[in-house]
Amino acid sequence: MTQSPDTGRLTALDRFSGLSDAEVALIASRGTQVHLPADWSLIWEKTPADKAYIILRGEVSVRRAGTEIARLGPGDTVGESAIVSRKLRNATVVSLTEMDVLHFTSDSVRQLLDEVPAFREALEQTTRERLPQPAGS
Repeated sequence: MTQSPDTGRLTALDRFSGLSDAEVALIASRGTQVHLPADWSLIWEKTPADKAYIILRGEVSVRRAGTEIARLGPGDTVGESAIVSRKLRNATVVSLTEMDVLHFTSDSVRQLLDEVPAFREALEQTTRERLPQPAGS
């Protein structure tokens, strides 16, 4: 059975340290804490954006066309860029270690974007950093 995450685990992450206790509690309440094994594919390249994760513990490999382009760990989000940009996934994400993550549906991510402005800004900043921008933008 999955459980609601300890909000202390979220506030300990740099990405969420500036959020109020109420904002962190709301984010935690919209997700489901899940434990994943190593070598588990969380997200697949060129598929619809139906979920996102906040990594609480563990490490993932982000791969594009089979080549690793990044490694991410606690405090990082995965899957949110495709939801924010409303595009297909641009990479595959595979766990390198056992992991604890906070799983969100695309609907819960969109609700949080509307309800928690600081969450929206954090995800939009991540999207800008990860996705190439068209020339002149």
